[in-house]
Amino acid sequence: MDVRPPVIDPHAIAAEAFGPGTRVTSSVRLPGGASRETWALDVSGPDGDRHELVLRLDSPGAALQAEIGGGLAAEARLMRAAADAGVPVPGIVASGASYLLMTRVPGETIPRRILRDDAYAAARPLLAAQCGRALAAVHRMPLSCAPREEQEDPLLRWRDLLDQLGEPHPVFELALRRLAADRPPGSRMTVVHGDFRNGNLIVGPEGIRAVLDWELAHAGDPLEDLGWLCVKSWRFGSPLPVGGFGHYDDLVDAYERAGGAPVDREALRWWETFGVLKWGVICVMQTMRHLRGGARSVELAAIGRRVCKNEWDLLQMLRERTAGG
Repeated sequence: MDVRPPVIDPHAIAAEAFGPGTRVTSSVRLPGGASRETWALDVSGPDGDRHELVLRLDSPGAALQAEIGGGLAAEARLMRAAADAGVPVPGIVASGASYLLMTRVPGETIPRRILRDDAYAAARPLLAAQCGRALAAVHRMPLSCAPREEQEDPLLRWRDLLDQLGEPHPVFELALRRLAADRPPGSRMTVVHGDFRNGNLIVGPEGIRAVLDWELAHAGDPLEDLGWLCVKSWRFGSPLPVGGFGHYDDLVDAYERAGGAPVDREALRWWETFGVLKWGVICVMQTMRHLRGGARSVELAAIGRRVCKNEWDLLQMLRERTAGG
């Protein structure tokens, strides 16, 4: 467990939020979060009240993160809008350009525990439908809260990011060409969470308690979120296609019943394939942060080992698309 103090003084942030005399009685860095530092804080306010909080901070190499998502101020704005739309999210206590302080929601985020532990056995059959309802709420959020309201061409964006890395990846190049050739017509433009998946959900025995990590949110096709949730990497070894805990029908039926637009299954499969490509490029980007000295990290280096797994998954999916077409 990392107990080094965060770069930004949490005492100053807590005092600004709760007033003079506030004390941080405990601060522990939480595991995970390759693009941000995340700390669990216990805070005693000037009136003696105890607050269980989470502090998110920009980490070294944050300039690279800005290429694919907004900063923490934008994340705070999104989470406030999400709460208004009915998405379960932690409450925002305070925010600034490089920090976000929010309430700590109890529950589990580690996917392998969610998928295997007896404590979540009753929740697992419910999660895919709960994800569908949560995503319908995300897609009701006003576009004005997105970091960029205009919709970018996702294939062009990720091709440009791959080109900037200067790393040859023929499978990714092939996938970009094939996806461009059979791109489905766009449905509509909404706020897209951008990283809605198993691992960014806080889960209790009854199901989803909060949706986390809004740093990749943007304006786009809502099917991008549904396809990303179904990417094979987020199944963590389970045969079930939706987050490792459910079926496509569970997700889509609940999404449509909760007010989401009708889902074209072929378009959903296209966005799932795009999601595998996107995750593969992100793996390269995170690894380059380590190799080029932006943030020396064993975790970032280990992410590089996943690049070839995404290439293999893409080749299988492209073959299936060829056979189906």
